[in-house]
Amino acid sequence: MDQVDRKIIAALRENGRATYADLGRSVGLSASSVHERVGKLEAAGVITGYHAMVDPSTVGLGVTALVGIHPTDTASDEDVANALGALDEVESCYAVAGDEAFVVKVRVATVDDLEAALNRLRRIPGVGRTNTTVVLSTRFEGRPNNAGLEDGRNGSA
Repeated sequence: MDQVDRKIIAALRENGRATYADLGRSVGLSASSVHERVGKLEAAGVITGYHAMVDPSTVGLGVTALVGIHPTDTASDEDVANALGALDEVESCYAVAGDEAFVVKVRVATVDDLEAALNRLRRIPGVGRTNTTVVLSTRFEGRPNNAGLEDGRNGSA
């Protein structure tokens, strides 16, 4: 992957509906060259899909919480993660270092719905306890990391 591929990825992260011609103009290539590169990036698993970005509050999901999951001593991380994935309210799940094994992002409509979701989450076999942080506002989210694009670095310092 070279800098042109990285610029194509950055442009697609900003606008996943950009045409190959638009992408070509932004990176200095023909539409057919961009089409070929995007195809290779998809085949290599670099680009894994395209989706709509939705404001959660406009679809009735105005409450967001980050929940730390402390497993029991006998818990299987894989079993706990699979059970967390079965909960519709769990939007993201991260395996983390520290006291907690996982941090999950939960989105629900109301605080009452959050309480119900936490009750379901706590009943998962292997979940010992949880720590919940309710998000008051989101300053930014899902922001593309385009570090190193302009100066030719790969994003590391």
